Amino acid sequence: MCTGSCAKCLGGTLIPLAVLGFLANILLFFPGGKVINNNNNLSDEVWYFGGIIGSGVLMIFPALVFLGLKNNDCCGCCGNEGCGKRFAMFTSTIFAVIGFLGAGYSFVISAVSINKGPKCLTSNSTWSYPFQSGDYLNNQDLWSQCLEPPDVVPWNLTLFSILLIIGGVQMVLCAIQVINGLLGTLCGDCQCCGCCGGDGPV
Repeated sequence: MCTGSCAKCLGGTLIPLAVLGFLANILLFFPGGKVINNNNNLSDEVWYFGGIIGSGVLMIFPALVFLGLKNNDCCGCCGNEGCGKRFAMFTSTIFAVIGFLGAGYSFVISAVSINKGPKCLTSNSTWSYPFQSGDYLNNQDLWSQCLEPPDVVPWNLTLFSILLIIGGVQMVLCAIQVINGLLGTLCGDCQCCGCCGGDGPV
């Protein structure tokens, strides 16, 4: 099995996840699908750009690096090109760590926001966080405490849950590439070429 092929597969999976995370974060700026009059009334976690920066931008670069690791000739990694392939796999490991940290950032921001609940207009005519430590998650009757924006609770809960799942999946994929990249650094790109044993192509 080629470690480059594995990296390409991971990169191809990370790209749509990054785009989805980016779009989910954009939608959070429109609570309930509506344009809000004052941006200060948005939840603080929306402005941390977990989906845009963490699961989005910081994930695109590793994904592109992973996609570029595999060429069409599996056994082209042997011979004089072996050193270059090993260095490329080592570089991919560094990018995988960056991607892991970005996804972790998005994951943490999403978890905090889900537990905290959204910022909304309450019955005392102030914009605040009416929920305490996730108490609203199991009691939808509490959602009525948010008067505006309409449907802000399910909107934020759904989108931040999506970001939470995306961040978790991205962390797993980047962790796999860290291991894959280290194997590629030690053994070269393809086991089918006998790179580990130094016997050349088979």
